Amino acid sequence: MRVPYETMKETFREILVHHGFDENDADTAATIFADNSLDGVYTHGLNRFPRIIGEVDKGAINPRLKAEPVMRAGAFERWNGHRGFGPINATAAMNRAMELASEYTVGVVALGNNNHWLRGGTYGLQAARKGFAAICWSNTTGNMPPWGGKQARIGNNPLVMAVPRKNGMHFVLDVAMSEFSYGKLEQYRLRGEKLPFIGGYDEDGNLTDDPGAIEKSRRVLPIGYHKGSGLSIALDLIASMLSQGNTVGDVTSFGTETGLTQVMIAFDPELLGDRDATDEIITKILDYTATSTPAVEGRPVLYPGEHSYMTRQDNLKNGIPVIDEVWQKVLDLSAHC
Repeated sequence: MRVPYETMKETFREILVHHGFDENDADTAATIFADNSLDGVYTHGLNRFPRIIGEVDKGAINPRLKAEPVMRAGAFERWNGHRGFGPINATAAMNRAMELASEYTVGVVALGNNNHWLRGGTYGLQAARKGFAAICWSNTTGNMPPWGGKQARIGNNPLVMAVPRKNGMHFVLDVAMSEFSYGKLEQYRLRGEKLPFIGGYDEDGNLTDDPGAIEKSRRVLPIGYHKGSGLSIALDLIASMLSQGNTVGDVTSFGTETGLTQVMIAFDPELLGDRDATDEIITKILDYTATSTPAVEGRPVLYPGEHSYMTRQDNLKNGIPVIDEVWQKVLDLSAHC
């Protein structure tokens, strides 16, 4: 079953307003949920929506609480998210980082005490669409063992890098520090599929490609083994230092993934040189990368963000694929509005 993009977005918006979001925030949040599904990231779009509404109903998320700056120093600002709705706060923080970049060439906002931002690529794409390059990341609850350990003590802290392109086909790298994010594990499990390669350990300590077994053990493999483990720790260190907010250990102690720390960095290429020349450099790099002979015949070499762009175009034309029972849960929520 496929659902038109505008139908999905408007359904989300009505439900969000009914559950306490003001009109502007409901529109922003509905767009984020719908856009995530539009780009094929269903685990952080439609599939996550009923769960988020449940968190709002339980009081774990207060849609009326907004992030605000608590310290300013030139191109850098520190914000407190007050544990409001994560994507709204993160969107505001990236907007502010871009404003600072327009003045200083680079802008940095460290957002502490925020809730889950859903899909990190949202904020890289947000910057790229306005002509800014961006780097952003978030820490998480402890959901991955450090290299050499068994118990989860570090987060799979997602890292995003984005570079704008004049043709709208932006470069957006969005990677967790684990071989597979928990959202991706869920996606494979719901489809009844094995992972394409080993992604973690089962509860007996055996390496496995079974997504459900890895979800149970909470022992995902870090990207690049010891390298991904080290990078995860570094991201937590820098984010917590800049925000003076909660570390992975702090978040883990809360018992639920709340009070996270996120960092938004934006660069304004307009202040760094001729935009046409910059775009030519970007295209040159990406075109050269694509000349590598495909390892699998008929499967072209794509740069980060290209597959999402193609999925977006297909879903705009043909509607967004949905799991029937998940879409029905949303329709049931809508019926009570």
